[in-house]
Amino acid sequence: MKHITFYLDFISPYAYLAFEKLPEALKGLSYSVCYKPLLFAGLLKHHGQLGPAELTGKREWTYRQVVWLAHQQGVSLQLPASHPFNPLALLRLAVACPAHGSPNRYVCETLFRHVWQGGAEAVDPQRVAALSAQLAPQRDPDGADVKAQLKANSDEAIAQGVFGVPALAVDGKLFWGLDALPMLRAFLLGDAWFDGAAWDAAAQLPGVQRRK
Repeated sequence: MKHITFYLDFISPYAYLAFEKLPEALKGLSYSVCYKPLLFAGLLKHHGQLGPAELTGKREWTYRQVVWLAHQQGVSLQLPASHPFNPLALLRLAVACPAHGSPNRYVCETLFRHVWQGGAEAVDPQRVAALSAQLAPQRDPDGADVKAQLKANSDEAIAQGVFGVPALAVDGKLFWGLDALPMLRAFLLGDAWFDGAAWDAAAQLPGVQRRK
């Protein structure tokens, strides 16, 4: 059995779509998944990047594309009333649900669908309060231990080279994005390509001069 670590932020529609499609993409394979919420904005800050929603043209395209992808793949998705938003309350709630360790699939599914189904405000205080009552976290979402664990998830991801969500880590390899699910499946099926030189060669390609 292969163990997959799924790094996610509920603010990301691509993470939502990948989450919904993962069981189908890996159908028939033996695997386990550990879901690790992290703050996507923290990854962007660390790598000196802007998020898709911070660039006007890219923001519009992202929304159009994810709605199309959901339609194409048969996933229910409605854009939230406001986006981007501050996801910390949702991330902390997810981390707080188990007494220790990482949230299970039900918790993550509930939080993703809270954001990406129905078209409401994702962090409306009344909705978040109702969500918390439904999930009944075993720890205080505002507790120091929960905040520390969320930060540790981000630090762990950065140490492994994660630069965006969704990111799936298995056997020292990272697979980024919804469109990486077929590649992940091939790896788990033992495709010989992954034992060749191509994977490592990609990291050796000389880069162009950086802009100042």
